[in-house]
Amino acid sequence: MSPSGKVPFIHVGNQVISELGPIVQFVKAKGHSLSDGLDEVQRAEMKAYMELVNNMLLTAELYIQWCDEATLEEITMPRYSSPYSWPLNYALVLQKKWEIKRKMKAIGWASKTMEQVYEDVDQCCQALSQRLGTQPYFFNKQPTELDALVFGHLFTILTTQLTNDELNYSNLIAFCRRIEQHYFEDHD
Repeated sequence: MSPSGKVPFIHVGNQVISELGPIVQFVKAKGHSLSDGLDEVQRAEMKAYMELVNNMLLTAELYIQWCDEATLEEITMPRYSSPYSWPLNYALVLQKKWEIKRKMKAIGWASKTMEQVYEDVDQCCQALSQRLGTQPYFFNKQPTELDALVFGHLFTILTTQLTNDELNYSNLIAFCRRIEQHYFEDHD
């Protein structure tokens, strides 16, 4: 179980480290970094794209899962509540829904329509698609923290049934397939 309740998390020995930033710092403290080959300009650009992903894709995912009533009832509630019995399952769903709605209000997303959210996702994907171009990864020929972050979000979008799950960027879809095949599929 993730100590922060958030993903990703890794289990190393008797330690559990959660969320991308702390995982990257942990790995860096062990002498490894995915962005070692980047110059200062590329590192700054990578961080800017990571902020874009966190501010747009993550927020949009939360909005769609918890603020769109159709998605909430058909997908989020059954998935989120399934490990718990009644009445805890119901109480936890309500608690999480209120938490997300408070967050959306605080950041100015509470009054957005689904169309506006999908436009934001499209703009984010367009920027990512342009940055990726025809390269295998966002920077150089090796993956960086940005590649891991983008893969996590886009793979979730591509593999989770949502009420509207179109992703019309062939290079981003190919990027996800390439990472899945290279790093996650069993190569017997």
